[in-house]
Amino acid sequence: SPAGRRMCPLGWLGVASLCLGTLWAVPAKDRRKEEKPKAELSLFENLELDNYEPTLDNYGDILDLSNYEELYDYGDLVPKIEVGTLAPRPQDPKTVPELRETTAGTPKLQPPSGAGPVSPAPIPGQGELWLPSCLPCLCLGSSVYCEDAGLEQVPALPPHTAYLYARFNRIGAVRARDFAGLEKLTHIDLSSNSISWADADAFRLLPRLQELLLPQNALRALPELPRSLVHLDVRLNRIPSAGLRPEAFRDLKQLQFLHLSDNQLDFIPVPLPESLRSLHLQNNNIQTMHEDTFCDSQDQGQIRRALEDIRLDGNPINLSLFPNAFFCLPRLPTGRFS
Repeated sequence: SPAGRRMCPLGWLGVASLCLGTLWAVPAKDRRKEEKPKAELSLFENLELDNYEPTLDNYGDILDLSNYEELYDYGDLVPKIEVGTLAPRPQDPKTVPELRETTAGTPKLQPPSGAGPVSPAPIPGQGELWLPSCLPCLCLGSSVYCEDAGLEQVPALPPHTAYLYARFNRIGAVRARDFAGLEKLTHIDLSSNSISWADADAFRLLPRLQELLLPQNALRALPELPRSLVHLDVRLNRIPSAGLRPEAFRDLKQLQFLHLSDNQLDFIPVPLPESLRSLHLQNNNIQTMHEDTFCDSQDQGQIRRALEDIRLDGNPINLSLFPNAFFCLPRLPTGRFS
């Protein structure tokens, strides 16, 4: 009927008002909960916390950091480093002040006098400190390194030198002036050079020299030696017995290692000091020996305990012909016994 049709719009209007009233009746706190996005709950859907007991065994299974880098972007936090292609221009050595004593009284490193050409080199990051390097060698403290430097003579050395390493050069001779005044020198290594002769006083006046290494040279005579010597190595030279001074080793009371192998010796150089521990004479031309070479034939109770290493192999001598020469030794020499 016309009256009924007029009431329907009014009815729908009442229903809408009732729904709106119900919605606004919900507290604001509850509305905020409902408005929270449900998408965040998806992060926790796979977590089962009923039996969650972290231990050392399952710790790695519980924490999965494989996607950790995807959650955070540290790109903006990484410092930007600019890499240059050229090193800073070095300071002009001419503008560097001479190295003298500092105001605090502590002397800086400065090139020793008489050390030949010197080229100071700065320590990286410390432009005020300089290390002396004696060309063509390298000086570090009391050691001088000149190995494989093409030298034809012994270079001028700083007065405080204690160790000289000059192997693999072309040095042809050693002169007395080469080591004059080097009272702190304890070690000389001139292996693998071309040394054919040395002045008589080339080494004798060195009061602290303990090691003299001259193997693989062309020496035909051995100069006088200092009494402080402990180790002498002149293997692979051309020294005959006539190239040794009479009783050359008698006064070397501290000598322990005497290596004369691969030379041209005809006999064993005697007397040998009691301090001797190692005597290498292999590959010479020794054919005989005296009964008193190692032992005192008049003292049958003598025991020479220190001398345990004697090598005579490579010589034509038959050691079995000289049994009385070995009775005082703790060990028989190495060589031919038949």
